[in-house]
Amino acid sequence: MGWREGAGELDARMLERPLPVDAVGKLGAWLAGDGAPYADGTGEHAVRYIPGSWAGIRPWPSALAEQVGRKPTLLSRAQVSAVARTGAATATWTETLIASYVWGQGDNGYGAYRLGEILRPAPVEAVLAQTIALLATDGAVAAYRSPIGAIAGLGPAFFTKFLYFAGGAVVHAPGLRPLILDQRIARVLCAYTTRLGEEIGLDEPAKLAAWLWSDGGWTPHRYDMYLRWTHGATVQLASSTH
Repeated sequence: MGWREGAGELDARMLERPLPVDAVGKLGAWLAGDGAPYADGTGEHAVRYIPGSWAGIRPWPSALAEQVGRKPTLLSRAQVSAVARTGAATATWTETLIASYVWGQGDNGYGAYRLGEILRPAPVEAVLAQTIALLATDGAVAAYRSPIGAIAGLGPAFFTKFLYFAGGAVVHAPGLRPLILDQRIARVLCAYTTRLGEEIGLDEPAKLAAWLWSDGGWTPHRYDMYLRWTHGATVQLASSTH
């Protein structure tokens, strides 16, 4: 079996069985104990950032702390979601990109520089508006496909963070809601598909999994597979006894 055939077989098996039975049990036990704040899906997941480090980034969302000082401040999913709802109400999306980028970068020392390079040369607002229009009419995968190469420096890991928050504010978008896909998630999926490939007897399952779930550059098809797999895992968890 060639790699493309093996990839198709592995994808199909992933969708048939999103999570191993033992993982479902362990997750249920974790949510009942240490994971209790996340049991209903509303955990804040706040990150630390230093507002003064982002001085010069415009337009700065009013929901975020003023861009002065070196005191660490928390930025939660709820706050970024509020920025996205404002974006939906005003049909402007650059502030949502900025808020989601700050949330993704946290307090590292190079985030503001990279964001400045992304915002400076590109017609960012026009591209984001086109993306949201596609999300509203054609769904998450079409929206993911739209800006590839259009905004220099904005890779899929941070673009899907924008899509995730924007998707929560766009009412009645068809299909599955956009979700974040980054290196950390891809590596988890790589490990899982390696295990699954071993179980079903595929040749060189680790190499095949690493090819499918690399550290970046995921195709629209791979993003679609991720959304479908996550949806399947959600259904599996919701119907479990845990």
